[in-house]
Amino acid sequence: MFLVVSLLASVVGAICGIGGGVIIKPVLDLLHMESVAAIQFLSGCTVLAMSAYSVGRSALSGERQVQAGTGVPLILGAVAGGLAGNRLFSAVKAAAARPETVSAVQAACLALVTLGTLLYTVRKDKIRGRQVQSGYLCAVIGLGLGLMSSFLGIGGGPINLVVLFYFFSMDTKRAAANSLYIILFSQLSSLLVTLLTGAVPPFQWQALILMVAGGVGGGVLGRALNRRMDSRAVDKLFIGLMSVIICISLYNLWQYTA
Repeated sequence: MFLVVSLLASVVGAICGIGGGVIIKPVLDLLHMESVAAIQFLSGCTVLAMSAYSVGRSALSGERQVQAGTGVPLILGAVAGGLAGNRLFSAVKAAAARPETVSAVQAACLALVTLGTLLYTVRKDKIRGRQVQSGYLCAVIGLGLGLMSSFLGIGGGPINLVVLFYFFSMDTKRAAANSLYIILFSQLSSLLVTLLTGAVPPFQWQALILMVAGGVGGGVLGRALNRRMDSRAVDKLFIGLMSVIICISLYNLWQYTA
């Protein structure tokens, strides 16, 4: 089950540029397959593996969809956001009376973010995008994306695409490529902090190996499919996926607060 969930999630994540964690995290929460902290860690590692593969292959093949003027500040902001999100998760976990409370907070945040993303995606043709060029503003945007990515344990998910659509007027495929860079560096910074502070939760090594394998395998398949699909097909897949995630998140919120 760990392998199947991570593989399918990473295929869709690589196609849409949402990293797979936005599917892995709520599904594993739904199935109660590990503790809250372990699911957060496993999901982050899987997303990191998938995004590292996708970004690495793109770099080796000479695909340039990230502009230095906006991409570098976004990535630097995402690194800082990844560190902040890791600290925020630890603070919420320490303050919560029960582990389920942390999952409930994450589920509520994910449902709201995903709903907003779905509404924007459906109406984005009627919303005029912007062309942000300020390096400072790019860094602030990256900071917010990295923080949410790390705190929710979703890698970046749908909010990355919406922000890139609106603030930079990117099409779906270019936004997906930029999103993967943000996911890679925010998750890498979060993982390094977890390792250096000795905050790695108990988890099953077999699950980690299978999920990372599924993440990389999903990245391979997803990248191949992405190159065969146009932006309209990616949009349709993205909208369908957002609807499913909202339903799962709301159910998880209900079961953790019932």
